[in-house]
Amino acid sequence: MNILVAGGAGFIGSVLVPLLIDRGHRVTVADAFWFGRSLPENVETIDGDLFSLTPNELARFDQVIFLAGLSNDPMAEFSPVRNFIDNGALPSYLAYASKLAGVKRFVYASSCSVYGFTGGDEASEDTAVHCGYPYGISKLQGERGVLQLGDGDFSTIALRQGTVVGHSPRMRFDLIVNTMFKTAMSTGRIVINNPDIWRPIIDVRDTATAFRLAVEAPPETNGVFNVAFDNFTVGDVGNQVASALEDRLSRPITLEILRNEDLRSYRVSTVHAREQLGFTPTRSIPETIDELLTHADEYGDFSKDAFYNIEIFKQIER
Repeated sequence: MNILVAGGAGFIGSVLVPLLIDRGHRVTVADAFWFGRSLPENVETIDGDLFSLTPNELARFDQVIFLAGLSNDPMAEFSPVRNFIDNGALPSYLAYASKLAGVKRFVYASSCSVYGFTGGDEASEDTAVHCGYPYGISKLQGERGVLQLGDGDFSTIALRQGTVVGHSPRMRFDLIVNTMFKTAMSTGRIVINNPDIWRPIIDVRDTATAFRLAVEAPPETNGVFNVAFDNFTVGDVGNQVASALEDRLSRPITLEILRNEDLRSYRVSTVHAREQLGFTPTRSIPETIDELLTHADEYGDFSKDAFYNIEIFKQIER
């Protein structure tokens, strides 16, 4: 298939694009390249504003994957206006233009952040959402704008991802496991702001597999799918990261437990994705740590702005 990956030069796209190419798909990446280019050299790219893409330009693609937009709460709260444009309006526009162009499927990177607070129960795709923060609201807006365009000729899929972690050629250290790894490696400590809140976690390699399965699903496949490896309390994540590093480095890691209030706590069920997409994630938190350690010599200075989306975004929004 001929696939356009919008926002494909980021943390997830830099893992997903090579996977799609290995599967025999022809891949083009459209991106503003805020975070550089960590893509295979032979990948065709379209530079610039995704709002400028027209149905005529999209007509050559069989499918579009949307990974673009603002990627976390700090970015959304720094510029709520840009957040609602890029996460709410942009995917809706691009899905609309794709449908006019005759594209057969649009796969949207949504987020489990839309659930907000689930009270400890596992949320299915039919569970009511309660997020009151700009990022989660905007991701739901984008998701709904995409899904309402679906019909028998235009498949629309939204993957509600857990917190994505692990190693990518376009590396980030502003993600829970990656942040804990960074602080443990640089200071020997892991700070846990609230050990009791829940988060679904997924390694970026499993995330890429979920998008690959969505692309290759039968034409009639539509709708929302939660994708995560499992649900963990933040305290459990810290314990697993510390234990894995202590085992592999033979040095102690200190856990610092705080009690900061956070009203975002959610657990999700991934049964629907397993049954309908065949999604069976395999990378545990210790396996994510192993992959980070494998690439540790590549990272250098952990404080580089390039590793933190909010730092690059602040420079762009000045």
